[in-house]
Amino acid sequence: MFNTSHIEISRTAYKSNIRYLKKIIGPEARISSVIKGNAYGHGVEHILPLGEEAGLDHFSVFSASEALEAFKVKKPATRIMIMGHVDEQELEWAVENGLEFFVFDMGRLQKAMELAKKTGQKARIHIEAETGFHRTGFEYDTLPELVRFLKKNQAHHVFEGLCTHYAGAESLSNFLRVKNQIALYRKFYRYFSRHELVPLRRHTAGSAAALTYPATIMDMVRFGIAQYGFWPSPETQMFRFKKASFDDNALKRTLSWKSRVMVVKEVEAGQFVGYGSSYLANKKIKIAVVPVGYSNGFSRSLSNTGRVLIRGRRVPVIGTVTMNTMTVNVTDVPGIEKGDEVVMIGRQKRMNISIASFCEMSNQLNYQLLTRLPADIPRSIVK
Repeated sequence: MFNTSHIEISRTAYKSNIRYLKKIIGPEARISSVIKGNAYGHGVEHILPLGEEAGLDHFSVFSASEALEAFKVKKPATRIMIMGHVDEQELEWAVENGLEFFVFDMGRLQKAMELAKKTGQKARIHIEAETGFHRTGFEYDTLPELVRFLKKNQAHHVFEGLCTHYAGAESLSNFLRVKNQIALYRKFYRYFSRHELVPLRRHTAGSAAALTYPATIMDMVRFGIAQYGFWPSPETQMFRFKKASFDDNALKRTLSWKSRVMVVKEVEAGQFVGYGSSYLANKKIKIAVVPVGYSNGFSRSLSNTGRVLIRGRRVPVIGTVTMNTMTVNVTDVPGIEKGDEVVMIGRQKRMNISIASFCEMSNQLNYQLLTRLPADIPRSIVK
């Protein structure tokens, strides 16, 4: 195989996660699987069909370019929703092909109506409310103008959703801020309802909000990190554990990342390993070189702190992680040979290396590490 590492995605773990999340949100709410950032590093071309296997029919992306990747592999009935960037040319493609998209300013809304009239296709819009995140969304005091425009052009759009995004739902320190956002969102909804503009779906929650604030679940939840088996934050995990009964299934990591030993050799005491002088052998040691470095997604900040699994043992990264390689100390691993499996993330025999351990050692969020895994690393679905 023409690669130095590969990623495995567990079908069993993914489907277990979807069952767990469905149990939390209840039978009335729909899941929109968030597959931005190359499906959080898992690969859109793998996760979208896997989601469809698990009964999902709605997927969310950030941009039109991501929507195009999803569009290529989805089933005809599956819906795609663009939450962020769409330029004018891409917007026409989205309207023509029935894609849903967020609208958070009058310019995009006006252009969408213009294109709907031109193409003869209704624009499938989600109005985003600004409730306190202060990134995108209509301010409450703009609603009179917005509602007049929507009613005037009612024949040219489908009001798919009224949405918002919570600022800081992953931390209980933001409890009051999130509560205020929920209240303001409800105010938006009441305003639209009074003017006979009722969205088909209300959706405000991502993973953190849905797992921590039941009031945010509504008609649809945009699950991102949680569907892949990762908690948005330690606080979110502890909150769910406090509420869980003994028969509850926790989230299961879907991704494993593996390579092979490239070289095994010995280093005498008093010799430095790798670039510079960050690691000095204080005794004779055996090292293994692994063909994965920072260009492959293994952070340079894991130099002299990272760990990998070989032959069921956790071994330390020593010296500086380079562009294409890392060196590990395998002195205490008997019988190690070139070609032995190396696990950077995942399980080997009884040992496990989690995303969380990477994040603690490299000062990264799990979101960062996952989405920085290069798209050219081969990915495959396993049991």
